[in-house]
Amino acid sequence: MDTERTNFIKQIINADIESGKNEGKVVTRFPPEPNGYLHIGHAKSICLNFGIAETYDGSCHLRFDDTNPEKEDQEYVDSIIEDIKWLGYDWKQNLFHASDYFEDLYNYAVDLIKLGKAFVCELSADEMKSYRGNLKEPGKDSPYRNRPVEENLEIFENMKAGKYDDGTRSLRAKIDMGHPNINMRDPVIYRIKKVSHQRTGDKWMIYPMYDFTHPLSDMKEGITHSLCTLEFEDHRPFYDWLLDTLKTPCHPQQIEFARLNLEYTVMSKRKLLQLVNEKHVHGWDDPRMPTISGMRRRGYPPKAIRDFCDVIGVTKKDSSISMSTLESSVRSELESFCPRYLGVVDPIKVTITNWEDGKIQEIEAPLHPKDESFGTRKLFFTKEIFIDRDDFMEEPPKKFFRLKPGGNVRLRYGYVITCDEVIKDDKGIVVELKCTYHPESFAGKTPEGMKKVKGIIHWVSATHSKKVTFNIYDRLFISPAPGKEHGGDFHKDINPESLIERIGYLEQELIGLEKEKCFQLERTGYFVQDKDSTTESLKFNRIITLKDTWAKLEKGK
Repeated sequence: MDTERTNFIKQIINADIESGKNEGKVVTRFPPEPNGYLHIGHAKSICLNFGIAETYDGSCHLRFDDTNPEKEDQEYVDSIIEDIKWLGYDWKQNLFHASDYFEDLYNYAVDLIKLGKAFVCELSADEMKSYRGNLKEPGKDSPYRNRPVEENLEIFENMKAGKYDDGTRSLRAKIDMGHPNINMRDPVIYRIKKVSHQRTGDKWMIYPMYDFTHPLSDMKEGITHSLCTLEFEDHRPFYDWLLDTLKTPCHPQQIEFARLNLEYTVMSKRKLLQLVNEKHVHGWDDPRMPTISGMRRRGYPPKAIRDFCDVIGVTKKDSSISMSTLESSVRSELESFCPRYLGVVDPIKVTITNWEDGKIQEIEAPLHPKDESFGTRKLFFTKEIFIDRDDFMEEPPKKFFRLKPGGNVRLRYGYVITCDEVIKDDKGIVVELKCTYHPESFAGKTPEGMKKVKGIIHWVSATHSKKVTFNIYDRLFISPAPGKEHGGDFHKDINPESLIERIGYLEQELIGLEKEKCFQLERTGYFVQDKDSTTESLKFNRIITLKDTWAKLEKGK
């Protein structure tokens, strides 16, 4: 996070420090539920919470909200830890789980009962809903609301002992069924769930609700500023009521900010799980997913995500951020450290007819045309090379400056060649071009009597290159708001060309690069080797194009 840039949260914290509140300390927390993989929206919260702690020389806790064991798994815990570390943040010794506090939370619930501020209710979920009322009408009291304290304590103890079936009883806070905020109408704070927990096993038959767990966990850890997204704003009155009612030794301050809504994707965990389960993508870390693990696999640098979160800022107003904003941060970061290489994604064979058989010319080429500090590497010019299919047209438009029958083009760092013959297969597809090279044209020189050649294309040697699979990734959806025009059915906006696999060639030197090393294929895009790539089956993911290919489409809309 940019420590110089201010926002309304920093203004609150600055005022707190000035007044001596919390003895000048700043302690934040990031409390994910381990029921799925983290996505770019969580990255904003991670960068905010850890960034605020760094800015004020405080600490940020990582706390797993593991209060719903039906949907939680150790796999998600492990992935969350990996994602946060990859983004560059460290919680040090401050790793916690809500389940660490189950015994304490139970005792706090007992305290509420003794204070006459909680009761055991036997209404079903549907009945409870009908009693709750709505924004225009107050709710009505549960018939169990005025049970004697001793009876509530006994039944709650029996709930803990597993003597009742799921859904038959719950513990509710006793506040006000006529409260204008529906969240304050005697909310459920404990429910029966006879489900084994990944950390506590079968010890508990009842589990606390998030709204009950959250403020008490914050309090126990000494959190000073509990930063939440805007959907928790209406839950803040209960957060404060609970801590005030229990007269806890400290009272953290909940502050809400706008969540990240990113165009051309979905970020609901339910929808992301659908994409995975319905096989629209190849798992949570599919490079088309908005998950942090997907972006890592695709090749997004962690600094690009941190910079993006800083660029969009922190506000109280919900808005949608253009995917181009994220992509711009990715391009900017990749541009700063990626070496340049040559590769051919959709190859056509080119035979240089006047090149001597077996002759190999070494060409020294820069690894970055604008930065000599990157150094150089060797290219090998041979009789047979590959060029990209897009760089040849039999019947080109007027301003086509690449290769065409009878036309000239310059090979990057090499010679000017002339296309003399086009060879096709039985289906009429071009499979080979016969060309001649101009010996005097090397290193940018124009042959005598020839007009200056405008077109420059990339190439690789057929004998000094490696055959690889290119995963050409694009946006997963074709609409900025998937499903909006189809009654919420986001499936109809899935981009059928979000992944195109191509068999192509890379210059030989690239194969020895470290697996996670990103690079630019000139005129093509940024790439990185996929995690499933092997020596026998090399696979490279396109991280992003060199330019925003969606800009014109978005402008037209």
